[in-house]
Amino acid sequence: MAGECVPEGRDLKEMGEEELWELINDNRHRISLGVRPGVLIPYLRQARVLTEVDEDEILSCHNLTNRSMRTSHMLDLLRTQGRNGAMALLESFMIHYPTLYTQVTGHKPSTEPSRFSGLIKYSELTEYLIRAVTGMQKELQEARCEANRMTTRCASLESEITQVMEQEEKSRCLLSENERIRRLFCSLQHEVTKLKDEKCDLYMRYTAAIEEKSVVNMHLHDLNLQVYQLQTELQKAQMENEFQKRRSLRCVSPAPQLQEEVRSLRCQLVKAEKLDPAHKDILAHDLAEAIHSQVELAEQLRCYRAENEQLLRDKQELLDQKECLSLQVQQLTLDCNMHQQKSTVIHNQIRALQAERDQAYLSRDEAQSLIACSLAEKDTLRCQLVELQNKVFSLQVKGNPREELQSSHEEQVGWEIPRSSCEGSSIPNRRRLCRSDAINPMSLSSSISECEDTLASSVRSRNVEPPSPESLRRRDDALYADDSLEKVDTDSFLDDFVFLPSVGTEDKQTLKLSAPGTSIDDRMTRTSVPPFLVRSRPKAMRINGRVLSISFQGEALLSQLKVVGGNKSGVFVHQVTEGSAAHSVGISPGGQIVEVKYQQNQKALRMVLEDSTLEEAMWALGQVTGICHLSLRPRQDDYEALLKQFQKSVTSSGDSFYVRVNMSHPAGTNGTLAVSCNDILHVTNTQPNGGKDLWYASEVHPCQLVDLQSGTVPNYYRAQRLLIRAIEDINFQTKMSQKAGGVVTQSKQEVVRIVSMGRQGRNPLWVSVEDENTMTMESGDTSAARSCVTLMPYSLVTPHFPPICRPILLLPTVLGRMLDKKLASWQGFQLCEPETLSPSDHAAQLQKSEILEECEQGSNCCYTLQNVEKIMKKGIHCVLPLGLDCIRRLHRAKIFPIIIFISQTARSARKLRSKLHRHSQFEEQLLVCSTSEEPLLDKLPCLYHRVAPDSWCDQASLLTSMRTIIWEEQKKIVWVEPDLW
Repeated sequence: MAGECVPEGRDLKEMGEEELWELINDNRHRISLGVRPGVLIPYLRQARVLTEVDEDEILSCHNLTNRSMRTSHMLDLLRTQGRNGAMALLESFMIHYPTLYTQVTGHKPSTEPSRFSGLIKYSELTEYLIRAVTGMQKELQEARCEANRMTTRCASLESEITQVMEQEEKSRCLLSENERIRRLFCSLQHEVTKLKDEKCDLYMRYTAAIEEKSVVNMHLHDLNLQVYQLQTELQKAQMENEFQKRRSLRCVSPAPQLQEEVRSLRCQLVKAEKLDPAHKDILAHDLAEAIHSQVELAEQLRCYRAENEQLLRDKQELLDQKECLSLQVQQLTLDCNMHQQKSTVIHNQIRALQAERDQAYLSRDEAQSLIACSLAEKDTLRCQLVELQNKVFSLQVKGNPREELQSSHEEQVGWEIPRSSCEGSSIPNRRRLCRSDAINPMSLSSSISECEDTLASSVRSRNVEPPSPESLRRRDDALYADDSLEKVDTDSFLDDFVFLPSVGTEDKQTLKLSAPGTSIDDRMTRTSVPPFLVRSRPKAMRINGRVLSISFQGEALLSQLKVVGGNKSGVFVHQVTEGSAAHSVGISPGGQIVEVKYQQNQKALRMVLEDSTLEEAMWALGQVTGICHLSLRPRQDDYEALLKQFQKSVTSSGDSFYVRVNMSHPAGTNGTLAVSCNDILHVTNTQPNGGKDLWYASEVHPCQLVDLQSGTVPNYYRAQRLLIRAIEDINFQTKMSQKAGGVVTQSKQEVVRIVSMGRQGRNPLWVSVEDENTMTMESGDTSAARSCVTLMPYSLVTPHFPPICRPILLLPTVLGRMLDKKLASWQGFQLCEPETLSPSDHAAQLQKSEILEECEQGSNCCYTLQNVEKIMKKGIHCVLPLGLDCIRRLHRAKIFPIIIFISQTARSARKLRSKLHRHSQFEEQLLVCSTSEEPLLDKLPCLYHRVAPDSWCDQASLLTSMRTIIWEEQKKIVWVEPDLW
């Protein structure tokens, strides 16, 4: 490309209009291919060679289908501006395309002011160059980030390719090994087949040999029979011959017949002795084969006998095992029956114990109610006794004016009156009935010392001797204050704190009980004791229902015990330090902490921890100082189930709640999760291991309650500081750049969402701390509470799953009125029509908040909640021609509309110019309506969908995109935050 550069020639300022355009037209093809009009148009607009209409025509004309055509059209428009258009174009090349500038003009690019033609002022040019350099730096940074990302991606892909190649090599080796094993298997199978064939042949030959052997045996048997017969005949013949010899010896002259017989027998004997030798050999060979086969058969018979004996031994062993197993089965059956009987007995005992426990609970509750009634009756009798003693005292005062002056003088000096003031009274000297305190036997000595310390400060007497009249009057005042507290809380007799009357109340009672002769100045100058808290039952333990109340010394409470759990499972006591005050009063692991009470700065504070998170519970327990009152609920099964979940790594804590993020936070090191404004997070641990001021949370799937990417996020108060810092940065940028105010406002809306607690006065994501003066402060100083505004980085939200089609609300209102009828003409949509009500019905529905909006002020024609519900019951979307005021009324009725806000700019408003004129509206009215309603969207308790102004080009494309948006929003979960206003 360097070789194509035009040689450096004359200065551009010395060249004429035709020369400049001839120079540009010579490189027109190169400019059309390498230039993006959107980059050059800001400079050309600032040089005043292009107008806003020209910009819209270049960028938005449908006839210009590609970038080259838009660049050529831009050159044609600049040609009409003459020499200024050419100079402005070349100067924009020098800023944004220095290489192209050198190729076209032959000059090296420079940012010196002398190289510019002066179409733009020096200050404006400097500002533009700064913005251009900043934009280029951002693009360079983005390109570098993209290059780094692509490098990382390439490295990961290369590692994946290496892994795939290794896996492919392994698979190739496995395939070759598989092929070798398969061939070996085939060869072995072939050999096995051959061995089977040989075995079959051997079986056939063996069968034939057995058959031949049987034939030979039969033949041998026949021969043996024949031999035996011949031997028998031979023996018979020999015996006859012997007989004949002996007979012949006896007879001298044998008979000729006998001689003939002898001769015949001898011939037969000779024939028998002289057999055929070949026949003898055959018989001997057959005999040898028979003997050999007999030996083989004897060997086989021996083997069969050995196998039979082995089988008999195996059979005997199996029979023995069978007998052992049968014995074990019988024993297990007996054990099972016994365990079943034991379990039945145990269950019966448990049921009986549960019944006895329930009966004991009922008896205990009845006893407590009886005790409460008896205490109330005792207090009533005490009040009556005090009234009677006051009457007696007043009568004595009237009868003795000197004693009256002396008693008034003693009242001015102090609180206590000497016992001698009642020595002359007529009150009988007998023991007073007083309420005893329940003392913990483990700390009897300390409780006694506390009782001795509080004798002087408490208005209730703990002495067995009768009190003085002044003590009775103070007792009456304290009982009056207790009665006023009981009107506020009906369960005050179960409270372990007694709040002494304040200064104002005491002054009023003092004025009422003081002598008539005492002056007002003397009464006002009388010293009064400030309000403070005393323990009415120190070291006491009470059981209220299923909740165990324990009082002990709570200094450094977190060092005495450790807690686990959270808002989902409850906060449980996990470990108790041996030798601590908590261990001495009997606190053990497995109890759920319901609430904690303690005294701080002479105020009784009460913190409810029943549904608090682990972070809130740790903070609340860390604030405890001095004597604390801990309420525990025994839930050992739930505690053990939570520990099993920890062991199986199912969960890391007992926390589980959903929040809506009101600020953007980038990703950081150590697994910090990147979040954007209006994201929904599922917080599962408010005290992660090794994380300070962090929460462990997960992103939530928009359509299902499924956790996606997990990581840590700043906790509530750290995020609150980050939110304040982000708002300060935005305000600083706004002050520094007045011209870029619109851009700053847009970025502000994208980065943060301003949400405050308003009149609620309590953070829904933090534990509540209540004192005895809460009701008074709320009633007396409501203006101060309402004026307090606290920024909330996270808003607590709850999921809702609408089962039917949700209503549709289009904003801004001016544009929504135009698109409602078009939207209602689609299938599955219906427009909500107004209804005319009678005055009585209108007043009744207005009182029930069932009127969403009135058509005209003072008329009975209005949009009602019943019409919306009728349309929703049909299974179709209800199009609401209403404003933002109806959303909270719909939410109270559990109806959650789909809110679609179509952002507007001057350019997008021009696209709807004809539509606006058709409805007697103007572009300025649409822009004003959009600007006024857009800030109100952040105050809604639900999410909404914003349509970008450059995502559509005309009304048809806008309606098409809205159909897709409605279909997607209907599938999503509706997240609603509590109404803080």
